[in-house]
Amino acid sequence: MVQPPPIAAARDTALPELFLGRVRQLAECAGAGLFETDRWIACEGGVAPADLPLSLLQDFAQVFPQGIQSDAAFLLIAPIPTLDESRRLWLVLWDERPRSELASHILLARVTELVGQAAMVGIRAADRHRQCLLERASATARIGIWSCTLPEERLTWTNGVYDLFELPRGSLIRRGGTLEMYAPESARQMLALRAEAIATCGDFNFDAQITTAKGNQRWMRITATVDGVDGIARRIFGMKQNITEEKHMAERMRLLAQTDVLTGLANRSLFNARLEDLHGQRNGVPVGALVLIDLDDFKAINDTLGHVHGDACLIKAGERLRHCAPAGALVARIGGDEFAILTDGRDHVDVERLSTTIIGAFEHPIQLGLQQHRVGASLGIAMRAAQDADTLYRDADAALYAAKSAGRGTWRLFSAA
Repeated sequence: MVQPPPIAAARDTALPELFLGRVRQLAECAGAGLFETDRWIACEGGVAPADLPLSLLQDFAQVFPQGIQSDAAFLLIAPIPTLDESRRLWLVLWDERPRSELASHILLARVTELVGQAAMVGIRAADRHRQCLLERASATARIGIWSCTLPEERLTWTNGVYDLFELPRGSLIRRGGTLEMYAPESARQMLALRAEAIATCGDFNFDAQITTAKGNQRWMRITATVDGVDGIARRIFGMKQNITEEKHMAERMRLLAQTDVLTGLANRSLFNARLEDLHGQRNGVPVGALVLIDLDDFKAINDTLGHVHGDACLIKAGERLRHCAPAGALVARIGGDEFAILTDGRDHVDVERLSTTIIGAFEHPIQLGLQQHRVGASLGIAMRAAQDADTLYRDADAALYAAKSAGRGTWRLFSAA
């Protein structure tokens, strides 16, 4: 175990002075520090963990979402490449609150990227050690470094880039061949950013989608900087990092944020967002009709059979609505036993046929445990015209009220008086 010393400035590191502050701000952690072999050499923010086991200091980055047996509820440790091979340096982040597994690994990917960028600062400051540092950065931060001479367009890759594209290490690479591995839209955007950076001797960052030599779909983050002489670009170089898992996790988080956990349908949040874009000004898909569905006699099932069977009833109801809804429609659960369908305004939908199909689907009993139970459905429908989203919802709700007042198991289309 090692004890944290008083906070000191990181004057003897190859990292920018504001590196720790930047990482701590990104991570929203209580503190960040640099640890060298057996001592803290710099700390930013809160008091460093008093008991940091030396066994955690490895050659690869690690994250502990629930902390370890110390005074830190969350801990992240990442090795940092240095110019001096005899030195071993780690970035340590800590916090008083634990993190989820998903959030922790996304943060780990981002911190790894920052570590790679910090290593690149050292590259430009000490060019004679560049290749060694690049290879070590590639190995420890799991990134690859690339360089391209200008105007000759001669490419140089470290092993990390070869691995990213799933090409044999050290094989001959031509820029035209690698461009063919980019998705068309990614290639177009990357070429535009590259041309601008070369023209201005600037830099750019970009996430690109590629298909590897073995046919695998991947996402990579490109960081590029242009070196020039008297305003003329002579070399463009940077970092390429495999962020496929990060992209997949972000997509899973997006889906979770927009999905009703019980039924798998869209949730109220996604429904509201779609309804707010009623006339398709943001995504180009206007709403055609809003159908509000309320299950009849659901409360009796919930009260007599319990919530387990009640949940099973909601799941089966969601399945029936999804099956009845037209292609392109959004089917959502917006409340306890309340559902909604937003049809695509670009397609003609026969609302009478849709309504009778849904009501007919609920005429069949639902199997709950060993028994079958009948659960009806009442529908209220409003067609999009020139009204706003709130008005359309009120119109459909008024139609639903009329349907339930008419004896339930039926539908009504809103008509202005």
